[in-house]
Amino acid sequence: MGNLVDVSRLYIQAKAPGFYPRSGVVLGSGLGQLAEQLERPTILPYAELPHFPRPSVTGHVGNLVLGYLQGEPLAVLQGRAHLYEGNEPWKVAFPVRVLASMGIKHLVTTNAAGGVNTSFRTGDLMLISDHLNFFGGNPLFGPNDDRMGPRFPDLSAAYHPASNQRLMGIAKAQGIDLKQGIYAMLSGPSYETPAEIRALRALGADAVGMSTVPEVIAAAHMGVRVTAISCITNLAAGMGTQTLSHDEVKRVASQAARVVAALLKAFLPSLHQATDAAADH
Repeated sequence: MGNLVDVSRLYIQAKAPGFYPRSGVVLGSGLGQLAEQLERPTILPYAELPHFPRPSVTGHVGNLVLGYLQGEPLAVLQGRAHLYEGNEPWKVAFPVRVLASMGIKHLVTTNAAGGVNTSFRTGDLMLISDHLNFFGGNPLFGPNDDRMGPRFPDLSAAYHPASNQRLMGIAKAQGIDLKQGIYAMLSGPSYETPAEIRALRALGADAVGMSTVPEVIAAAHMGVRVTAISCITNLAAGMGTQTLSHDEVKRVASQAARVVAALLKAFLPSLHQATDAAADH
């Protein structure tokens, strides 16, 4: 694994010499707008990057965009691959591992999700406070590369509490009603049944989706802090009368993309302003 990551990292660094991102972002279904706002971008299609999985789902462009946001160097994964496309868990987490090897200290990952919490409405944004791994696997299966992280990483604070608190404060200042909750990941690609949704709600889930958890585990394994946001693009099965469809997911996510981008444009620079201020004292 480590050798494959090194190959990809060296290729990227040859294409963008001297670029050292301090944060990474994963933009999920229909949420790719932030990547278009970076200054001095270098755009690298996944198809050109060694060992990167290629998304086949509409709404996932499949570009690595390197650029600057208010002077901060940022690496943005515009779209992601999924387990249901035939990828192993380690493969869907591979791009995040490459960003971690490039030196990112914080990962922000976004997704489209179904609302399980009965108080949620279509278009809500939810800050993920924890997750339920129900996809039946783990990106850490197989031999452990001790250079990347420990055999048994602690996920107690996988979603960085202080950063979550910071983002909640920014959302409040912007007048955004940012919910908080627990995200459950199932493998897909079929949507969940009403019975599965009732079971997930009983287990404490607030939202459900088909991504993100492998990325978070891999990031935590490599010592990267994580913040994650779900866009509630639909009410989960059995909670409404509308037929679930990917077109509707993309439509709602695209509408929310502007709000997500505004949040992240304030949040990402603030992470390193705080870090730099602490280093000065």
